[in-house]
Amino acid sequence: MTPEFSRPERLDAIGAGEREVRIAATEAERAALAVRFGVLSVERLDATLRVKREAAGIVVRGRVTGAVVQACSVTDVPLDATIDEPVALLFVEALDEQEEVELDAGALDTVEIEGGAVDLGEAAAETMALALDPFPRSPDAETVLREAGVISEDDHRPYSPLQDLKSLLGKG
Repeated sequence: MTPEFSRPERLDAIGAGEREVRIAATEAERAALAVRFGVLSVERLDATLRVKREAAGIVVRGRVTGAVVQACSVTDVPLDATIDEPVALLFVEALDEQEEVELDAGALDTVEIEGGAVDLGEAAAETMALALDPFPRSPDAETVLREAGVISEDDHRPYSPLQDLKSLLGKG
């Protein structure tokens, strides 16, 4: 299945020299991405990426920017979210799932190449999705939860079988 926001860069068109690629999702692509990622709307999704072939694979670095409207996880109130995320990916021919790899702090996220191209649009869409707050909350979410009788994590005290011991000892 072709992703909603697909911008394939064919492997035979990627050289050793770094090349900048700018992409932007169309209105229809943004609407389809909103459905896929369960947000109210994707207002903007752009990426400026530098693509370069290296011995290890195809290296893609740059930034993904955008604007998304999410629903508050408590009240369903629309919330604006701004995306401005770095991208650092290494596209490789095949991932060996048996091989253990030690990653250092500068290691790139590794993505398997599919179909003779690297899909920069899908990389941008996934970067956007990972940058979103999975449980966005409006400013009045805490009040609504409190009014509904939901206690906060700070107020929660786990039950302990010994918690009533002091009052029982006082009765003896």
